[in-house]
Formats: sequence, structure tokens, C-alpha cells
Amino acid sequence: MASQALPVRGARLGKRVTPGLNPAARRDSDEEAVRAAVLLLPGGRALSTRRRSPVAAAAMVPLARRLMRTAGRGGGLAVHVVHYRFRGWNGGHAHPAEDAQWAVDEVVRRYGDVPVSLVGMDMGGRAALRAAGHPAVNSAVAIAPWLPDAPEPDPVKQLIGRHVLIVHGTNDGSTHPDLSYRLAERVKKVNRDVCRFEVHTDGHLLHDHRAEVASLTSDFVLGTLLGRSFARPVADALAAPPPLGLRMPLASGFGRSPQLR
Repeated sequence: MASQALPVRGARLGKRVTPGLNPAARRDSDEEAVRAAVLLLPGGRALSTRRRSPVAAAAMVPLARRLMRTAGRGGGLAVHVVHYRFRGWNGGHAHPAEDAQWAVDEVVRRYGDVPVSLVGMDMGGRAALRAAGHPAVNSAVAIAPWLPDAPEPDPVKQLIGRHVLIVHGTNDGSTHPDLSYRLAERVKKVNRDVCRFEVHTDGHLLHDHRAEVASLTSDFVLGTLLGRSFARPVADALAAPPPLGLRMPLASGFGRSPQLR
């Protein structure tokens, strides 16, 4: 029996993403039984109580469609972009992380007891890691996560029992890659199922290797949610001890070369 809608808080889920713009594909997707869900968490700012940015949310749609295409018909995957209440993290309020947890609750209300993956970019990457303690969350992906060099490091205990992927460009001028490496080291001490890939010479938005990052994310998410086999570099990174598994180079052409499987 359908449950009542959760209280309105200002955050919301975007429409369920489909592989393309074909209306028939949307109908087929809506009728398909959901086996798992992915929540895409956009970037933002350190401090801002302005309304959410539609531009940041729209930037996540290509990755969302890539996930749907890779899952294929019958995969039972539901993908949504989360629209935050505010653009900013806003210190101890951690508004995007709160909104991500609300979004997982909403997914459970809509689809039942299905595993959820949180995939975030920039500030959304930090939110994905922070909100991963929700019982429904199976995995978390942080792409170029915004991690301020603060006296109090971000917590990691909520990541115990989750699969965790971190991806970072070595030339990121907005959030230093060493910060995500140090976080990954701390996570590895409490959770063996973590890996980190470095995208050499790429910057914060990972423009030069966008296709490879999307392929890596899809491989990891569908492996953790739908039980598909990981590509060999992902399996190797998860199995390797630090620092090897936390400084795995993302090969050019990942996802296109058969030898990478």
C-alpha cells in the first residue's frame, strides 16, 4: 500500500531520468519494476542560502542518462537528480548532506526497500560521503569532492559497510587532490571496500576525461547495485593495499578498450 508523501522541506527529487528524450522510453522506464536507485548530487558553494542552482543540477543529467543506458532495459534502475534547498554547504548545517538523506528516505517511500547509490560532484561528492550512513545506501561515489582543509576532518565511520569510489583530477585547482587522498586513507582503515582513481593532468571539472569518468562511475555503481562484474582496474583498485588502490590512474579510453575488462 502506498505511503503518504514525506513532509515538504524544500529539497526535491527531479523527474526520473530516462536514457534519452524519447517519450516512449520514459513510459517504459516508469512501468519497469525498480530494483535499485541512484541519486545524483550536484555541486555548490561553501556558503550560500540562495535557492538551488538549476545549472548545477542540469550538469548531472548526462551522467544520469549514461547510467540508464548502461543499465539497459530490464535493469530496474531508477535515477534521480537531487535538487537542494540551498546552494551552500553552510558550515555545520551541512544542508546538502541533510537533503541527500531526505532524498534516500523519499526513494524508499517511492520504491520500497531497494539499494541506493549516492553519486556526487564537487560539494555533492562530500554530501554523498556524509549521507552514506543511511541504512538504504549501498555505495557512494565522490567525483572531485570538495573537502575543505579544516581542523576537524570529515567523519568516516558512516562509510563502514559501503562501497566507496573517489575520483580526483591531479591538477584540480578548486579542491586539492591530497585532501581526498587523506580522506580515502582514513576510510580504508575502517572499510576495505574503497578505491580512489587519479585523473592525471585533469582539472576540477574533469573535462578532458569526462567519458572515462562516466564509464568508471557507471561500472562501479552498476557493480555495487546490480551485482555486475567490475572492470579489471576497479577490481584491482579495491583489492590493492594503500597507497596503490588509492592512487590508481584512470586510463585514457577506460570503458572502450576490451583489455580493460
